[in-house]
Amino acid sequence: MKLSDTREIKADPRVVWDAILNPDVLKECIPGCESLTGSVADGYEAVVKQKVGPVSATFTGLVQLSDIVEGKSLKISGEGKGGVAGFAKGGANVSFEPMEGGTRLTYEAEANVGGKIAQLGSRIIDSFAKKLADEFFTRFQAAVEEPEEETAEEAVADSGEKKKGWFKRLIG
Repeated sequence: MKLSDTREIKADPRVVWDAILNPDVLKECIPGCESLTGSVADGYEAVVKQKVGPVSATFTGLVQLSDIVEGKSLKISGEGKGGVAGFAKGGANVSFEPMEGGTRLTYEAEANVGGKIAQLGSRIIDSFAKKLADEFFTRFQAAVEEPEEETAEEAVADSGEKKKGWFKRLIG
């Protein structure tokens, strides 16, 4: 199954690039991710819990970033084993392009499954893969975009000083 989409992120390209390389940001953005350890150079070990149709499984596996062109593009690939539920593997080619007011992120993703999960049928699997990719990039976009003025004003009013969200604490 193949997917592609474009997101217009209201954040500086450098902020977006730094975020995609940050394991804490990736962990927050991967749906069902319980742990993510490792580094960009060595890859990340991940534990992800997912429910696909009637099948619920905890996948353990590896996430790697490769084909890195600083500030421009990279490939995210991963594969995991979910015991009797089967396996899942996939990847996304992600590119970043500066635009007025932020960064245009484009991705092309591909996913494959096998084992018990594959028996659910392509319609359920395709729908699940699309939902998972969309949720990852929606979370990523929300994490890196600047907070709205109203949120910042509320934070100042509550404590008398400007508070940082979890993402701003990671990179700031």
